[in-house]
Amino acid sequence: MGQAIGQVLAFGVGVSLSPIPIVGVVVMLTTPRARRNGPAFVLGWIVGMTIAGTLALLLAGGIGLGASGSGSDRGAAIKLALGVLLLAIAVKQWRRRPHGGEEATMPRWLQSVDHFDAARAAGLGVVLSALNPKNLLLVLGAAAAISGTEAASGDQAVALAIFILIGTIGPAIPVAIFFTMGERSKHQLEELRAWMAHSSAAIMAVICLLIAAKLIGDGISGLSA
Repeated sequence: MGQAIGQVLAFGVGVSLSPIPIVGVVVMLTTPRARRNGPAFVLGWIVGMTIAGTLALLLAGGIGLGASGSGSDRGAAIKLALGVLLLAIAVKQWRRRPHGGEEATMPRWLQSVDHFDAARAAGLGVVLSALNPKNLLLVLGAAAAISGTEAASGDQAVALAIFILIGTIGPAIPVAIFFTMGERSKHQLEELRAWMAHSSAAIMAVICLLIAAKLIGDGISGLSA
């Protein structure tokens, strides 16, 4: 189990530090429905990650991404492909980063967040965790890594749960700050939102680059073994 858990740590951190979901949570926490929408978003995030992670792990087990033989080769090839895709995303994000005093381009849905109810906040959490292309690649990478260890089913489930837990820390931190500090949290959350919004492209570029390097390295090592 230790090997499976060790394999997912980097992927969990990558999901956790996704800037746009964190910005979305912070914006929700500035609305009159903050006490409902913030936790609802985090709950939806957990549900989305659980669904995507479970399906990805079942898929990885179904195609036999074992630690030896043809399964090892398939696993290495998939890791290499995912690494190349993440590398392409890293390059794209780096080119899109704002220069100098430019304003960062934010998704249009952020403008309507103040009208969300708890159900829509939860739905957004599901979408951003499970259907966001960058997150989905990280989820697939984590599933391939877990399956490749050939750990027992129970150990794989524990590793997936730890991946989900780590991946939820980022969106959950603003909510924790809000409920812990109350009105005093407004300044800290605004600073976090502004920094994340301006640095989102650069942050994602670095995260994707680091995890792409790991996946590509693991893929090359597996194929050459």
